[in-house]
Amino acid sequence: MHICRLSQRMYKPIRFIPQEKSDFYTTVKKRVASYFSEKKISRNANGAMVLKSIVLIAAYVFSFIIILFAGLPWGVNLLFWSIMGFSLAGIGMSVMHDANHGAYSKSAIVNYIMGHTLTMIGGSVFNWKLQHNNLHHMFTNIVHVDDDISDKPMLRFSPHTKVNATHRFQHLYCIFFYGISTFYWILAKDFMQLYRYSKFGVNKSTPSQNRWVIARLLISKIAYFFVMLVVPTLLLKIPFYELIVGYLLMHFISGIVLTFVFQLAHTVEGTTHPLPIENGIIENDWAIHQMETTMNFAPDNKILSWYVGGLNYQVEHHLFPKVCHVHYPQIATIVKQTASEFGIKYLEHKSFKDALNAHFQMLASLGKLPTVDEAIAG
Repeated sequence: MHICRLSQRMYKPIRFIPQEKSDFYTTVKKRVASYFSEKKISRNANGAMVLKSIVLIAAYVFSFIIILFAGLPWGVNLLFWSIMGFSLAGIGMSVMHDANHGAYSKSAIVNYIMGHTLTMIGGSVFNWKLQHNNLHHMFTNIVHVDDDISDKPMLRFSPHTKVNATHRFQHLYCIFFYGISTFYWILAKDFMQLYRYSKFGVNKSTPSQNRWVIARLLISKIAYFFVMLVVPTLLLKIPFYELIVGYLLMHFISGIVLTFVFQLAHTVEGTTHPLPIENGIIENDWAIHQMETTMNFAPDNKILSWYVGGLNYQVEHHLFPKVCHVHYPQIATIVKQTASEFGIKYLEHKSFKDALNAHFQMLASLGKLPTVDEAIAG
């Protein structure tokens, strides 16, 4: 049983109570455990994962060093800002994500260090774990609880929230808002989340613990902006307008990449958005709920899989978040076969293009105002 309280609209706890007991999750867990046991391999990172981490972090750090010290023309520097944008997204999807799930290593210290690559790129590990691990993974696609699919200004991601006239064109203008998402995240979202999660009980820390959380958050943000913007401008005499344009380009690229990769797994035609009945009950098994609210995409695209940290295998990730993503292609076969045996749909789009089309179709559908009959029935 999983319980959450998040917003004023959701005072009652959310509980998964299936109408009929299913052995699906027990069975698939045993089979995946047997896979690792028989192959005599760790479910954590391997050499390929370590190499990927080095490549992505080096691409981000060394691109910034080149921008600061190589004295290249502004147009060339914009290329390196773009590389930083793709690297930032890659670090978030591949390195930070696994580490903060405890999947990168058996060592808590290694997971802590690699998880704080998020701090290096401007985010808050504390908030991320509350939003992603505690809310999104436990209550996927449940409106007002899964913060990852909560409506944003001008964007509607759930069929159970209020639609207005501006949403009609959200499938056209969404890219702009996706592009500014990471900049908004590091500038304001972390502080707003910390306040909201503390107010509604998601953050279980004591007031004294929260004061330390706030202090660390402020220090990390100040240090981040000092390194990214103040040092280059005041000490290295890089024109501020050149710096800020490149910096915003970096975030625009990373925001688009990160948002699309996430939304292609959950906000697409074919996934469900269940509503709890009275007493906050979801009449479903938790694992089957994950299967119905999550969709894979482009599983055979090895380059994409490498870059997005296996997040095109979101079904496997939601069932086994503590398994490093480098193993998802192998265990996907086990999950798919087990789902078939239990009569459970295994949702996937065979290509990135198909997933992208499904997302835009979903946005367009969510943006339509109801007809008079629908409003009356509503």
